[in-house]
Amino acid sequence: MPKMGESIAEATIITWLKNEGDSIDVDEAVLEIATDKVDSEVPSIEAGILVKKLYNEGDVVKVGEIIAVINTSGEASVAADAPVAEAAAPATVIENTVAAAKQVSTPIISNASGDRFYSPLVMNIARTEGVSMQTLETIPGSGMDGRVTKRDILDFVKNGSATAEVKPTEQPAKVAVSTSGPAPKASLQVTVNQGDEIIEMDRMRKLIADHMVMSKHTSPHVTSFVEADVTNLVNWRNKAKNEFKKREGENLTFTPLFVEAVARAIKDFPLINITVDGDRIIRRKNINIGMAAALPSGNLIVPVIKNADFMNLTGLAKVVNDLANRARQNQLKPDEIQGGTYTITNVGTFGNIMGTPIINQPQVAIMAMGAIVKKPAVLETPEGDVIAIRHKMFLSHSYDHRVVDGALGGMFVRRVADYLEQWDVNREI
Repeated sequence: MPKMGESIAEATIITWLKNEGDSIDVDEAVLEIATDKVDSEVPSIEAGILVKKLYNEGDVVKVGEIIAVINTSGEASVAADAPVAEAAAPATVIENTVAAAKQVSTPIISNASGDRFYSPLVMNIARTEGVSMQTLETIPGSGMDGRVTKRDILDFVKNGSATAEVKPTEQPAKVAVSTSGPAPKASLQVTVNQGDEIIEMDRMRKLIADHMVMSKHTSPHVTSFVEADVTNLVNWRNKAKNEFKKREGENLTFTPLFVEAVARAIKDFPLINITVDGDRIIRRKNINIGMAAALPSGNLIVPVIKNADFMNLTGLAKVVNDLANRARQNQLKPDEIQGGTYTITNVGTFGNIMGTPIINQPQVAIMAMGAIVKKPAVLETPEGDVIAIRHKMFLSHSYDHRVVDGALGGMFVRRVADYLEQWDVNREI
């Protein structure tokens, strides 16, 4: 199975589609795996009989681990419970190649020395159990290259070592306040009345819920609003979209225009393109813009446009359309929802004029684009003020007030609005 992303380290087995003893054809799906909010099927590269499943549903497996053995001779007589090393027939190894589904949009991060890495699952357990980064670095790892595994950190917590982190000289407040991680779950008594329908959350909805609660618990959210006059932008797109469709075979939506404006503003204000690691601020070199996309199921996913500032408008339009289409068809690769440094969400798609979006951790800001509506507006002309019909929209910018003050957050959204308002109506595409 091909590697599905450089940052992918583990995956969760969701469902085995084949049982031991079943026949398998070439390219036939053997199991489903989960990586963040992306589910994928693992196909067999050979035909044969499934001899042994080495992991159960719900298990988290590292990249490169053997998860099943297939007897390629096609003989079903090989005992399913025989040890893998003793199987006489040639076998095909199905290898897992994806990332943990336990944490949404949390990258693998290193310690201060940069020589040790922790998977999203390990980091999530550390946050939940109150294990500091300094303590995490002292835990012996049994994984490849000394990496801390899920079992290592759970054993550490089970032995009670996590409670002995506070030294007498440390300030209690520094220990009590976590910089990230989910908030404690409230125990609410909910009454189910006659006629009520109980709907179980699916896996993706659970991940989204946990991520949203964690974000609000981590970042003090502040939202600034700007109303932009995008009449020139609307008129230009109306003039260019038919020619663009004919030439490129692609629709020219507003999203790539928004992405371009945001990417330009980030270059002007690079301290928006950051993340927080304890007491450190990490300024990202790449500008990778995530765009929230609603799925037919009602869930939400955020594919990422990598290096958006290096693309022209045609390239942005093609990437936006491709990611949006494949998101709706559940065909995104795990690496395509990783590595975002800033996110936009178009609430105007649903007729909303504005919103207060929740930050997509570990980023520090997100912008909601409201619906474009016609409004009467006062314009200043050499002959005096006049009232005219203009296309206007609200931009809502939510940001992490730990590291983004009102001045920076407000100036950034104002700069995005400036780029949209000053759109060149004679621009070639």
